[in-house]
Amino acid sequence: MPPADYAPAGLPIREYLLVLLTAAVLTFLATPLVRLLAFRIGAVAYPRRRDVHTAPMPRLGGLAMYVGVCGGMLLAHQLPALRRAFDYSLDPMAVLVGGGVILLIGLLDDRLELDSLTKLAGQTTSAGILVLLGLQWFVFWVPWGADDGGGSMLILDQNQGGLLVVLLVVTMVNAMNFVDGLDGLAAGIGLISASAMLAFSLNLLKKTGGDVQNYAPALIAAALAGACLGFLPHNFQPARIFMGDSGSMLIGLMLAASSTSASGKVANSQSGAAVNTLALLSPLLVVAAVLFVPLLDLLMAVARRTRRGMSPFHADKMHLHHRLLEIGHSQRRAVLLIYLWAAVLAFGTVALALFDEFVVVWGIGIGLLFALLVSAIPRLRDVRRS
Repeated sequence: MPPADYAPAGLPIREYLLVLLTAAVLTFLATPLVRLLAFRIGAVAYPRRRDVHTAPMPRLGGLAMYVGVCGGMLLAHQLPALRRAFDYSLDPMAVLVGGGVILLIGLLDDRLELDSLTKLAGQTTSAGILVLLGLQWFVFWVPWGADDGGGSMLILDQNQGGLLVVLLVVTMVNAMNFVDGLDGLAAGIGLISASAMLAFSLNLLKKTGGDVQNYAPALIAAALAGACLGFLPHNFQPARIFMGDSGSMLIGLMLAASSTSASGKVANSQSGAAVNTLALLSPLLVVAAVLFVPLLDLLMAVARRTRRGMSPFHADKMHLHHRLLEIGHSQRRAVLLIYLWAAVLAFGTVALALFDEFVVVWGIGIGLLFALLVSAIPRLRDVRRS
Protein backbone atom coordinates (compact mmCIF):
# COMPACT_ATOMS: atom_id res chain seq x y z
CA MET A 1 0.00 0.00 0.00
CA PRO A 2 1.37 3.49 -0.82
CA PRO A 3 2.51 5.62 2.12
CA ALA A 4 0.16 8.10 3.78
CA ASP A 5 1.85 11.05 2.09
CA TYR A 6 1.42 9.53 -1.36
CA ALA A 7 0.74 12.30 -3.88
CA PRO A 8 -0.97 11.29 -7.15
CA ALA A 9 0.25 12.70 -10.44
CA GLY A 10 -2.16 15.42 -11.45
CA LEU A 11 -5.61 16.03 -10.00
CA PRO A 12 -7.46 12.93 -8.71
CA ILE A 13 -10.56 13.85 -10.70
CA ARG A 14 -11.47 10.25 -11.52
CA GLU A 15 -11.30 9.32 -7.85
CA TYR A 16 -13.57 12.20 -6.85
CA LEU A 17 -16.02 11.24 -9.61
CA LEU A 18 -15.94 7.65 -8.34
CA VAL A 19 -16.82 8.90 -4.85
CA LEU A 20 -19.65 10.99 -6.32
CA LEU A 21 -21.06 8.06 -8.31
CA THR A 22 -20.75 5.68 -5.35
CA ALA A 23 -22.68 8.07 -3.11
CA ALA A 24 -25.30 8.49 -5.87
CA VAL A 25 -25.79 4.75 -6.41
CA LEU A 26 -25.99 3.96 -2.68
CA THR A 27 -28.49 6.78 -2.11
CA PHE A 28 -30.58 5.69 -5.10
CA LEU A 29 -30.70 2.08 -3.89
CA ALA A 30 -31.32 2.96 -0.23
CA THR A 31 -34.19 5.39 -0.90
CA PRO A 32 -36.90 2.75 -1.66
CA LEU A 33 -36.01 0.93 1.58
CA VAL A 34 -36.15 4.18 3.54
CA ARG A 35 -39.53 4.91 1.90
CA LEU A 36 -40.92 1.63 3.26
CA LEU A 37 -39.44 2.40 6.68
CA ALA A 38 -41.07 5.84 6.71
CA PHE A 39 -44.51 4.33 6.09
CA ARG A 40 -43.92 1.68 8.73
CA ILE A 41 -42.98 4.11 11.52
CA GLY A 42 -45.44 6.83 10.50
CA ALA A 43 -42.96 9.42 9.23
CA VAL A 44 -45.43 10.73 6.68
CA ALA A 45 -46.18 14.28 5.56
CA TYR A 46 -49.92 14.81 5.34
CA PRO A 47 -51.10 17.72 3.15
CA ARG A 48 -51.46 21.04 4.96
CA ARG A 49 -52.89 24.33 3.78
CA ARG A 50 -49.48 25.76 2.82
CA ASP A 51 -48.26 22.57 1.11
CA VAL A 52 -48.22 21.91 -2.62
CA HIS A 53 -48.58 18.11 -2.46
CA THR A 54 -52.10 16.67 -2.20
CA ALA A 55 -51.45 13.09 -1.00
CA PRO A 56 -49.66 11.70 2.09
CA MET A 57 -45.94 11.49 1.36
CA PRO A 58 -43.23 9.52 3.23
CA ARG A 59 -40.29 11.49 4.62
CA LEU A 60 -36.89 10.38 6.04
CA GLY A 61 -35.13 10.82 2.67
CA GLY A 62 -32.17 12.30 4.53
CA LEU A 63 -31.40 8.84 5.93
CA ALA A 64 -30.80 7.45 2.44
CA MET A 65 -28.66 10.47 1.58
CA TYR A 66 -26.53 9.96 4.70
CA VAL A 67 -26.02 6.30 3.73
CA GLY A 68 -24.71 7.52 0.37
CA VAL A 69 -22.42 10.10 1.98
CA CYS A 70 -20.97 7.49 4.37
CA GLY A 71 -20.42 5.05 1.51
CA GLY A 72 -18.66 7.66 -0.59
CA MET A 73 -16.45 8.71 2.32
CA LEU A 74 -15.59 5.07 3.11
CA LEU A 75 -14.54 4.49 -0.49
CA ALA A 76 -12.41 7.64 -0.44
CA HIS A 77 -10.66 6.38 2.69
CA GLN A 78 -9.64 3.24 0.81
CA LEU A 79 -8.34 5.11 -2.25
CA PRO A 80 -4.65 6.04 -1.93
CA ALA A 81 -5.18 9.17 -4.02
CA LEU A 82 -7.77 10.53 -1.58
CA ARG A 83 -6.43 9.15 1.70
CA ARG A 84 -4.75 12.50 2.36
CA ALA A 85 -8.15 14.04 3.06
CA PHE A 86 -8.28 11.87 6.20
CA ASP A 87 -4.58 11.71 7.11
CA TYR A 88 -4.04 15.46 7.28
CA SER A 89 -7.46 16.71 8.29
CA LEU A 90 -10.39 15.80 10.53
CA ASP A 91 -12.83 17.69 8.28
CA PRO A 92 -14.38 14.56 6.68
CA MET A 93 -14.79 12.91 10.10
CA ALA A 94 -16.29 16.13 11.47
CA VAL A 95 -18.87 16.09 8.68
CA LEU A 96 -19.76 12.44 9.34
CA VAL A 97 -20.19 12.97 13.08
CA GLY A 98 -21.86 16.39 12.85
CA GLY A 99 -23.99 15.16 9.96
CA GLY A 100 -25.02 12.12 11.98
CA VAL A 101 -26.20 14.33 14.85
CA ILE A 102 -28.18 16.68 12.64
CA LEU A 103 -29.60 13.67 10.78
CA LEU A 104 -30.87 12.29 14.11
CA ILE A 105 -32.52 15.62 14.92
CA GLY A 106 -34.08 15.67 11.47
CA LEU A 107 -35.35 12.09 11.77
CA LEU A 108 -37.01 12.91 15.08
CA ASP A 109 -38.58 15.98 13.51
CA ASP A 110 -39.78 14.00 10.48
CA ARG A 111 -41.54 11.60 12.84
CA LEU A 112 -42.52 13.77 15.83
CA GLU A 113 -42.37 17.35 14.46
CA LEU A 114 -40.10 18.97 17.04
CA ASP A 115 -40.50 22.58 18.07
CA SER A 116 -38.20 25.22 16.57
CA LEU A 117 -36.10 25.74 19.72
CA THR A 118 -35.30 22.01 19.98
CA LYS A 119 -34.24 21.94 16.35
CA LEU A 120 -32.12 25.06 16.84
CA ALA A 121 -30.38 23.40 19.79
CA GLY A 122 -29.64 20.36 17.64
CA GLN A 123 -28.33 22.50 14.80
CA THR A 124 -26.05 24.41 17.18
CA THR A 125 -24.78 21.14 18.66
CA SER A 126 -23.95 19.79 15.21
CA ALA A 127 -22.12 23.00 14.34
CA GLY A 128 -20.24 22.80 17.65
CA ILE A 129 -19.05 19.30 16.75
CA LEU A 130 -17.57 20.63 13.52
CA VAL A 131 -15.74 23.31 15.49
CA LEU A 132 -14.46 20.87 18.14
CA LEU A 133 -13.02 18.64 15.42
CA GLY A 134 -11.16 21.59 13.89
CA LEU A 135 -13.42 22.55 10.98
CA GLN A 136 -13.55 26.32 11.32
CA TRP A 137 -12.52 29.61 9.75
CA PHE A 138 -8.97 30.75 10.47
CA VAL A 139 -8.74 33.64 8.03
CA PHE A 140 -11.27 36.03 6.53
CA TRP A 141 -10.74 38.55 3.72
CA VAL A 142 -11.66 42.16 4.46
CA PRO A 143 -11.50 45.05 1.94
CA TRP A 144 -9.28 47.25 4.13
CA GLY A 145 -5.93 47.19 5.91
CA ALA A 146 -3.54 47.21 2.95
CA ASP A 147 -1.65 50.18 1.49
CA ASP A 148 -2.30 49.06 -2.09
CA GLY A 149 -6.06 49.00 -1.53
CA GLY A 150 -6.22 45.26 -2.24
CA GLY A 151 -7.63 44.35 1.15
CA SER A 152 -6.11 42.05 3.73
CA MET A 153 -6.67 38.76 5.50
CA LEU A 154 -8.13 38.95 9.01
CA ILE A 155 -6.70 36.26 11.28
CA LEU A 156 -9.40 34.79 13.52
CA ASP A 157 -8.83 33.20 16.90
CA GLN A 158 -10.56 29.94 17.84
CA ASN A 159 -13.55 31.66 19.44
CA GLN A 160 -14.14 33.98 16.47
CA GLY A 161 -13.64 31.22 13.90
CA GLY A 162 -15.87 28.83 15.81
CA LEU A 163 -18.64 31.39 16.19
CA LEU A 164 -18.52 32.11 12.46
CA VAL A 165 -18.93 28.40 11.70
CA VAL A 166 -21.89 28.07 14.06
CA LEU A 167 -23.60 31.08 12.47
CA LEU A 168 -22.93 29.80 8.94
CA VAL A 169 -24.16 26.27 9.72
CA VAL A 170 -27.34 27.40 11.49
CA THR A 171 -28.10 29.92 8.72
CA MET A 172 -27.44 27.46 5.91
CA VAL A 173 -29.37 24.62 7.56
CA ASN A 174 -32.45 26.80 7.99
CA ALA A 175 -32.09 28.30 4.51
CA MET A 176 -32.14 24.83 2.92
CA ASN A 177 -35.02 23.86 5.20
CA PHE A 178 -37.03 26.90 4.09
CA VAL A 179 -36.34 26.37 0.38
CA ASP A 180 -37.47 22.72 0.51
CA GLY A 181 -41.04 23.33 -0.65
CA LEU A 182 -41.37 21.79 -4.12
CA ASP A 183 -40.54 18.33 -5.44
CA GLY A 184 -36.83 18.11 -6.19
CA LEU A 185 -36.06 21.71 -5.25
CA ALA A 186 -33.71 21.24 -2.29
CA ALA A 187 -32.01 18.18 -3.81
CA GLY A 188 -31.40 20.05 -7.07
CA ILE A 189 -30.03 23.15 -5.37
CA GLY A 190 -27.85 20.92 -3.20
CA LEU A 191 -26.51 19.15 -6.31
CA ILE A 192 -25.78 22.43 -8.13
CA SER A 193 -24.17 24.05 -5.08
CA ALA A 194 -22.06 21.02 -4.19
CA SER A 195 -20.92 20.61 -7.82
CA ALA A 196 -19.88 24.27 -7.95
CA MET A 197 -17.99 23.91 -4.68
CA LEU A 198 -16.33 20.73 -6.00
CA ALA A 199 -15.17 22.58 -9.13
CA PHE A 200 -13.82 25.43 -7.03
CA SER A 201 -12.04 23.06 -4.62
CA LEU A 202 -10.43 21.14 -7.48
CA ASN A 203 -9.16 24.42 -8.94
CA LEU A 204 -7.80 25.36 -5.51
CA LEU A 205 -6.11 21.96 -5.30
CA LYS A 206 -4.51 22.52 -8.70
CA LYS A 207 -3.33 26.06 -7.93
CA THR A 208 -1.70 25.00 -4.67
CA GLY A 209 0.12 22.05 -6.18
CA GLY A 210 -1.85 19.40 -4.30
CA ASP A 211 -1.85 21.06 -0.87
CA VAL A 212 -3.15 18.48 1.61
CA GLN A 213 -5.51 21.07 3.13
CA ASN A 214 -7.55 21.15 -0.07
CA TYR A 215 -8.40 17.46 -0.40
CA ALA A 216 -11.13 17.52 2.26
CA PRO A 217 -13.44 20.24 0.84
CA ALA A 218 -13.51 18.55 -2.56
CA LEU A 219 -14.32 15.22 -0.90
CA ILE A 220 -17.17 16.68 1.16
CA ALA A 221 -18.61 18.39 -1.92
CA ALA A 222 -18.30 15.24 -4.06
CA ALA A 223 -20.06 13.06 -1.48
CA LEU A 224 -22.88 15.60 -1.08
CA ALA A 225 -23.30 16.04 -4.84
CA GLY A 226 -23.56 12.27 -5.23
CA ALA A 227 -26.14 11.94 -2.46
CA CYS A 228 -28.30 14.67 -4.00
CA LEU A 229 -27.94 13.15 -7.47
CA GLY A 230 -28.99 9.71 -6.23
CA PHE A 231 -32.00 11.06 -4.34
CA LEU A 232 -33.27 13.36 -7.09
CA PRO A 233 -34.89 10.65 -9.31
CA HIS A 234 -37.10 9.64 -6.37
CA ASN A 235 -37.87 13.22 -5.38
CA PHE A 236 -38.38 15.10 -8.66
CA GLN A 237 -41.98 15.91 -9.50
CA PRO A 238 -44.01 13.75 -9.09
CA ALA A 239 -42.11 12.82 -5.94
CA ARG A 240 -42.37 9.40 -4.29
CA ILE A 241 -40.61 10.50 -1.10
CA PHE A 242 -39.59 13.75 0.61
CA MET A 243 -36.14 14.29 2.05
CA GLY A 244 -37.72 15.92 5.12
CA ASP A 245 -35.79 18.00 7.62
CA SER A 246 -33.31 15.14 7.94
CA GLY A 247 -32.24 15.71 4.33
CA SER A 248 -32.49 19.49 4.01
CA MET A 249 -30.56 20.07 7.24
CA LEU A 250 -27.89 17.55 6.19
CA ILE A 251 -27.43 19.39 2.88
CA GLY A 252 -27.17 22.73 4.68
CA LEU A 253 -24.57 21.44 7.15
CA MET A 254 -22.43 19.82 4.44
CA LEU A 255 -22.53 22.90 2.22
CA ALA A 256 -21.44 25.06 5.15
CA ALA A 257 -18.71 22.53 6.02
CA SER A 258 -17.38 22.33 2.46
CA SER A 259 -17.39 26.14 2.15
CA THR A 260 -15.56 26.50 5.45
CA SER A 261 -13.03 23.79 4.63
CA ALA A 262 -12.29 25.37 1.23
CA SER A 263 -12.32 29.05 2.20
CA GLY A 264 -11.41 29.25 5.87
CA LYS A 265 -7.79 28.21 5.29
CA VAL A 266 -7.22 29.71 1.84
CA ALA A 267 -4.51 32.09 3.09
CA ASN A 268 -2.47 29.20 4.48
CA SER A 269 -2.42 27.45 1.12
CA GLN A 270 -1.56 30.63 -0.73
CA SER A 271 1.05 32.00 1.70
CA GLY A 272 4.09 33.41 0.00
CA ALA A 273 2.35 33.70 -3.33
CA ALA A 274 1.49 36.94 -5.06
CA VAL A 275 -2.27 36.76 -5.33
CA ASN A 276 -4.58 39.52 -6.46
CA THR A 277 -7.70 40.76 -4.78
CA LEU A 278 -10.00 38.52 -6.80
CA ALA A 279 -8.00 35.43 -5.87
CA LEU A 280 -8.34 36.26 -2.19
CA LEU A 281 -11.98 37.18 -2.49
CA SER A 282 -13.06 34.33 -4.78
CA PRO A 283 -13.69 31.76 -2.02
CA LEU A 284 -16.08 34.13 -0.27
CA LEU A 285 -17.73 35.00 -3.59
CA VAL A 286 -18.27 31.31 -4.27
CA VAL A 287 -19.76 30.78 -0.82
CA ALA A 288 -22.09 33.76 -1.29
CA ALA A 289 -23.14 32.66 -4.79
CA VAL A 290 -23.69 29.03 -3.81
CA LEU A 291 -25.89 30.04 -0.90
CA PHE A 292 -27.58 33.01 -2.61
CA VAL A 293 -30.95 31.49 -3.56
CA PRO A 294 -31.71 29.73 -0.25
CA LEU A 295 -30.35 32.64 1.80
CA LEU A 296 -32.40 35.18 -0.16
CA ASP A 297 -35.51 33.10 0.47
CA LEU A 298 -34.60 32.85 4.17
CA LEU A 299 -34.01 36.60 4.58
CA MET A 300 -37.22 37.48 2.76
CA ALA A 301 -39.18 35.04 4.94
CA VAL A 302 -37.70 36.39 8.21
CA ALA A 303 -38.33 40.02 7.19
CA ARG A 304 -41.87 39.23 6.04
CA ARG A 305 -42.81 37.36 9.21
CA THR A 306 -41.23 39.71 11.73
CA ARG A 307 -42.85 42.68 9.99
CA ARG A 308 -46.20 41.01 10.62
CA GLY A 309 -45.34 40.36 14.27
CA MET A 310 -44.95 36.60 13.76
CA SER A 311 -42.12 34.22 14.64
CA PRO A 312 -39.39 33.93 11.97
CA PHE A 313 -40.08 30.17 11.97
CA HIS A 314 -43.82 30.60 11.37
CA ALA A 315 -44.70 28.75 8.16
CA ASP A 316 -46.38 30.53 5.27
CA LYS A 317 -46.93 30.20 1.53
CA MET A 318 -44.88 33.17 0.32
CA HIS A 319 -41.50 31.58 -0.49
CA LEU A 320 -39.81 32.13 -3.86
CA HIS A 321 -41.17 28.87 -5.24
CA HIS A 322 -44.68 29.77 -4.11
CA ARG A 323 -44.39 33.12 -5.90
CA LEU A 324 -43.33 31.40 -9.13
CA LEU A 325 -46.36 29.14 -8.89
CA GLU A 326 -48.54 32.16 -8.19
CA ILE A 327 -47.56 33.98 -11.38
CA GLY A 328 -48.41 30.96 -13.52
CA HIS A 329 -45.45 28.54 -13.65
CA SER A 330 -46.01 24.82 -13.22
CA GLN A 331 -44.26 22.97 -10.39
CA ARG A 332 -41.62 21.53 -12.70
CA ARG A 333 -40.96 24.83 -14.46
CA ALA A 334 -40.70 26.69 -11.14
CA VAL A 335 -38.14 24.16 -9.89
CA LEU A 336 -36.15 24.30 -13.13
CA LEU A 337 -36.15 28.11 -13.03
CA ILE A 338 -34.70 28.13 -9.52
CA TYR A 339 -32.12 25.59 -10.72
CA LEU A 340 -31.23 28.04 -13.49
CA TRP A 341 -30.81 30.97 -11.10
CA ALA A 342 -28.68 28.89 -8.73
CA ALA A 343 -26.51 27.47 -11.54
CA VAL A 344 -25.83 30.85 -13.17
CA LEU A 345 -24.77 32.40 -9.86
CA ALA A 346 -22.79 29.45 -8.48
CA PHE A 347 -20.94 28.31 -11.59
CA GLY A 348 -20.57 31.89 -12.84
CA THR A 349 -18.75 32.84 -9.67
CA VAL A 350 -16.56 29.74 -9.82
CA ALA A 351 -15.68 30.73 -13.39
CA LEU A 352 -14.30 34.04 -12.03
CA ALA A 353 -11.49 32.05 -10.47
CA LEU A 354 -10.83 30.10 -13.68
CA PHE A 355 -11.28 32.38 -16.69
CA ASP A 356 -11.02 36.00 -17.83
CA GLU A 357 -13.06 38.17 -15.46
CA PHE A 358 -14.46 40.45 -18.16
CA VAL A 359 -15.86 37.56 -20.22
CA VAL A 360 -17.25 35.81 -17.16
CA VAL A 361 -19.02 38.93 -15.83
CA TRP A 362 -20.68 39.43 -19.21
CA GLY A 363 -21.65 35.77 -19.26
CA ILE A 364 -23.17 35.98 -15.77
CA GLY A 365 -25.08 39.12 -16.76
CA ILE A 366 -26.51 37.47 -19.88
CA GLY A 367 -27.40 34.36 -17.91
CA LEU A 368 -29.20 36.36 -15.21
CA LEU A 369 -31.07 38.39 -17.86
CA PHE A 370 -32.19 35.18 -19.57
CA ALA A 371 -33.31 33.71 -16.24
CA LEU A 372 -35.24 36.89 -15.44
CA LEU A 373 -37.01 36.91 -18.81
CA VAL A 374 -37.96 33.23 -18.56
CA SER A 375 -39.22 33.75 -15.01
CA ALA A 376 -41.39 36.69 -16.13
CA ILE A 377 -42.98 34.98 -19.15
CA PRO A 378 -46.38 34.35 -17.50
CA ARG A 379 -46.59 37.98 -16.34
CA LEU A 380 -45.61 39.24 -19.79
CA ARG A 381 -48.36 37.11 -21.34
CA ASP A 382 -50.90 38.55 -18.92
CA VAL A 383 -49.81 42.10 -19.80
CA ARG A 384 -50.17 41.41 -23.54
CA ARG A 385 -53.64 39.90 -23.09
CA SER A 386 -54.83 42.85 -21.03
